[in-house]
Amino acid sequence: MAINDNELTDTGQREVLDNPVWNALVSNNQHLANGNDRVKYFDREVSPFAGLRENSAEDFQLLYDIMPAGRPVLFVAPVETNIPAPWKLLQVIKGFQMVCNQVAVTDETAGPEIVPLTAVHVPEMLALARLTKPGPFEERTIDFGHYMGIFENGKLAAMTGQRLHAYDYAEVSAVCTHPDYTGKGYARTLLKHHLNRISASGGIPILHVKDDNERAIRVYESLGFTIRTKVYFYVILKVDHNRADAGADYNPVH
Repeated sequence: MAINDNELTDTGQREVLDNPVWNALVSNNQHLANGNDRVKYFDREVSPFAGLRENSAEDFQLLYDIMPAGRPVLFVAPVETNIPAPWKLLQVIKGFQMVCNQVAVTDETAGPEIVPLTAVHVPEMLALARLTKPGPFEERTIDFGHYMGIFENGKLAAMTGQRLHAYDYAEVSAVCTHPDYTGKGYARTLLKHHLNRISASGGIPILHVKDDNERAIRVYESLGFTIRTKVYFYVILKVDHNRADAGADYNPVH
């Protein structure tokens, strides 16, 4: 699982992917963005992510000033970052950012039917995400688009979608399979579908994974992903002083 040093020399890629949330919010996810020209964030019902133009104390303060109290925020950086007061740090999650620069396009005609997921599927999607804990998933996460599922006996067995879309880089996200349907290759089938789709549109697939999820990392590497860099996910909170327990039970991976 060595980091690909060749990727680190690509200046354009580094500039976008070292700050993926900000770059998504000012490019292909801007229709979901709130904020100003220094700090931006998604609605709580879409995603907990927020991005800063620069990871400076001034921009952290600007974000603090415009965010509602009591809402946990997820901030990502490629290096360990000191979270300044008055933010309260709840949790740090270590992970990897992976990139698939060369997609091996595969034939999807022989596999199980892949179904586009819509608003009517949201209750099942929420239930599957809460059961399998692939990462933050809320009522309007589907607004990112491109969520696809595989059904078995009328039940949502697996799903995968797209989240951050920073310029040419599209993040594959919410990769999950119901425990009753593991071992059938559904997640791999959905991943291949998204790799084909993103590549066909001229994009480059990326994803984020916890650094201790070795099984998932092996699957991603078998599909052509390589580890680009370490990443740190910071769960931070603007404390609601009217609630002593604000954010106490928040878990960014449900």
